[in-house]
Amino acid sequence: MNDWTPKPIPPAALAKLPLTPEEGFVLSRLDGFTPVRHLPALTGLPPERIQAIMARLLEHGAVLPAPTPAPAPPPAPPSPRSGAAPEEPRAGGEEPPPDGEEQPPEEAEEPEDATAEAAAGNWRQLFERRLHPLPEDERASQARAAEDPELSAFCFDPVPAVIKSVLENMRVGLGHARLIARHHHNPVGLEALCGRAAFASDAGVRRWLVRNPQLPSSLFRRLWSGRRLMEQYKVSMDRDVPEGTRRTAREVMRTRFNTAPAEERVELILNTEGRVLASLVGLAVDGKTAALLCGRTYRSPMLIQNIARWSAAPPALIVHLLKQEAVRRQPQLRQLLQRHPNAPADARRGG
Repeated sequence: MNDWTPKPIPPAALAKLPLTPEEGFVLSRLDGFTPVRHLPALTGLPPERIQAIMARLLEHGAVLPAPTPAPAPPPAPPSPRSGAAPEEPRAGGEEPPPDGEEQPPEEAEEPEDATAEAAAGNWRQLFERRLHPLPEDERASQARAAEDPELSAFCFDPVPAVIKSVLENMRVGLGHARLIARHHHNPVGLEALCGRAAFASDAGVRRWLVRNPQLPSSLFRRLWSGRRLMEQYKVSMDRDVPEGTRRTAREVMRTRFNTAPAEERVELILNTEGRVLASLVGLAVDGKTAALLCGRTYRSPMLIQNIARWSAAPPALIVHLLKQEAVRRQPQLRQLLQRHPNAPADARRGG
């Protein structure tokens, strides 16, 4: 069983299974790529306990059974003709993946998130039924030395002092940090969480932090002010992020745009097809940024249209866009550019 890589079943059926909190905790750590022999280090549980839990998960049907090895296929017969044409490449020039390295579909991450969601429900139930009735100081004392599943359950505690004790626990890991980022709704506790650099830099922790309505704007500025413009833009446009945090993200992005390298500014404008320009009203670009923008061929009508409505578009960029084939074929785009306040006089006359 040590060489077996267990794969969890689709998450829709997990809620109906009679799993204990400990079994739910182990199940939440299964991503379909981690073999059983690595689970003791990942969970902190002894190997013999892992073996027993995996046997129980198999009985419950929570994980797919280990596949039986298929017989080796017979060798392909040699070509009857010498000099036969080689095998045709895949469409689009793709190279076939090496054996055993077939890439999983993009949905492969979804079961892991949903499985963790099911396990989180068990931990929340454990906290509400057994731990929350205890006095705050006793919860803080127990959290400092707790093991899973109790340690994961303490991540749902609303009291910052208990969260600080969880973070002092030598067994605390990224899974616990993500639970705190998502479910703890006190700015003091979130500040304590981000005091650990390893946690603050984790993509999962950051994803749940920006969706937490209690994330302080000062903490967001501290964590995101040095991030790339594209990352700041994504936060400002994410509908799952509270409006206050999205507004702060737009302010941070505008400040960062003034000092970012020219290449990063161009990347932001092109990758968003100019949609970001509506959030950059009143900000101009330097000569290097304008030169990089003028050195490209433009085929996207959406990008050209958004640049034409950008009040700070450099005159050289307007002239460059008027020469593009996409503009010549669409009179409405040409008219938008010719009416731009920065369009040179000869460009307005159609020269």
